Amino acid sequence: MDLCNLSVIKEVMAEAGITFRKEFGQNFLINRMIPEDIADACANEENSLILEIGPGIGCLTKELALRYKKVVAVEIDRGLIPVLSRTLSDFDNITVINADIMETDIAAVVDEYSDGMPVSVCANLPYYITTPILMRLLESGVKFSSITVMVQKEVADRLVAPAGKADYGAITAVLGYYGEAKRLFKVSAGCFMPAPKVDSAVVRIDLYPTPRYNPKDVAFFRNLIKAAFEMRRKTLTNAINAKFPHIEKGRIADALKSMGLDENIRGERLTTEQYATLSDLLI
Repeated sequence: MDLCNLSVIKEVMAEAGITFRKEFGQNFLINRMIPEDIADACANEENSLILEIGPGIGCLTKELALRYKKVVAVEIDRGLIPVLSRTLSDFDNITVINADIMETDIAAVVDEYSDGMPVSVCANLPYYITTPILMRLLESGVKFSSITVMVQKEVADRLVAPAGKADYGAITAVLGYYGEAKRLFKVSAGCFMPAPKVDSAVVRIDLYPTPRYNPKDVAFFRNLIKAAFEMRRKTLTNAINAKFPHIEKGRIADALKSMGLDENIRGERLTTEQYATLSDLLI
């Protein structure tokens, strides 16, 4: 069954009596090369558990199952569960869970199914929930080898942007604590049904076995970054003071100077490493 064939997709959904759900950001792939390329890129070892988020009707799930030992797919849409039972019936290494990943105990799921295997994530994430899902994965405590996501192009630009660029944001700086993000390839809007209004891109995040930087208080470090980008037009000194009034502006300015930075610098100019240093100076 060609799950990227438009006629097959419509037939499968019609038989199940379901339609595309905009509230779940559903856009199904109709270019079979894309799921093949994503599956090829999402893990380094065949003996891996792949946690897939949002399998849809299973076109990527199928390719993952052909390449890796075990696939656990978490699907929020209850109406797609019987569809997946049909489209993936030939595979005995796939488990589908009907759940919202934002309410799922990710560590418990991985613990149940990984059996000591390396674990990677593969997901097609809608724009509106990309950052929350990424942060939930990163903060889950699971030692993922990598996280490969297909996201809207502008989100991909943000995930891989270097410090100082317009696309660089809070998620970029926080992400640098956990791993390194690389853009793999572009996916045009015409590869989906229904076609979104913008192009997408696939990004792979390779997670560090241990964090590259070690701020004394990780929660404060993350909140410091959040404060810096909530008021991008303000200087970093003013943005931090607005969020943390107990930290005097003079103290912030002195900390920046001790790092060799201008006291009037803006938050988007600092790297993850510099935020870790600043965090320790202000804690």
